[in-house]
Amino acid sequence: MTSHAIELIDVRAGYGRIEVLHGVNLAVPSGTVYALLGPNGGGKSTTLQVISGAIRPTSGCVHVAGAHVNGASPDGLVRAGLSRIPEGRGIFPNLTVDDNLRMWTYAAGMPFRQVRDVAFARFPRLAERRNQRAGTMSGGEQQMLAMSRALVAEPAVLLLDEISMGLAPIIVSELYDLVRQLAEEGITILLVEQFATTALRVADFAAVMSQGRIVAVGEPQDIAEQVSEAYLGGAA
Repeated sequence: MTSHAIELIDVRAGYGRIEVLHGVNLAVPSGTVYALLGPNGGGKSTTLQVISGAIRPTSGCVHVAGAHVNGASPDGLVRAGLSRIPEGRGIFPNLTVDDNLRMWTYAAGMPFRQVRDVAFARFPRLAERRNQRAGTMSGGEQQMLAMSRALVAEPAVLLLDEISMGLAPIIVSELYDLVRQLAEEGITILLVEQFATTALRVADFAAVMSQGRIVAVGEPQDIAEQVSEAYLGGAA
C-alpha cells in the first residue's frame, strides 16, 4: 500500500464566509513530485495554505506523514518536517543575504554557520551575494534565497507556490532541475504552478483544480486533455 506524505479528505476551507475549497480530496505519495495545476482562482494556493496550517479547514481532515494536523500551527508543522515557500518569496529585502540566513536560524534551530553552509552548498551564487541586500538581487537569486530558507530545515515535505513567477525561462529551468534533485533525495514535493507544461516536466503525478474542486488526477501524460480544458484553451 502506497504511503501518503500529504492527504486531504473532503476538505472545505475559505476566507470568512467565502468558501474556496469545496470538498477537496488529494493524496500525495511519499517521495514524489506532485503538481497542482489549474487557472487562477481555482483554489491551488488556498490548498497549500490549508496544508501548511495558515488556514484552518472548516470541515474535513488534513494528514501530513500519516498524522492528523487540523489546527496545527505553522511552526509545529515545520518541526514535523513540512516547509513551504510562499508565492512572493517572503524574504527580507532590506537585509543582506547573510542577515536573511541569520533570520533562518531561529526557525531552523541551527547555528548560523550551519545554515549558511547548507544554503551556499545548494546555491553557490548566494555565497557571491552574501553582503548584498536581498531586494537588489535578481528575481532568480531572490527565489534561491527563499528556497534556502525551506531547505535548511531539511524538510520531508516541501510545498512550492508559483516559484517560476516573474523569472526568466533559464532560471526557471535551473530551479526545476533542483526540484527534481530534491525529489531524488527523498523529499516529497507538492508544487502549485500556473504554467502547466513547466511543472509537468518534473512531476510524477498531477491534479487539476477548478473552482475549488479537484477535477482530474493522474500521471502527466494521462491528464493532458483535462489540463487544456481547465485552462480554457489558453497557454498552459
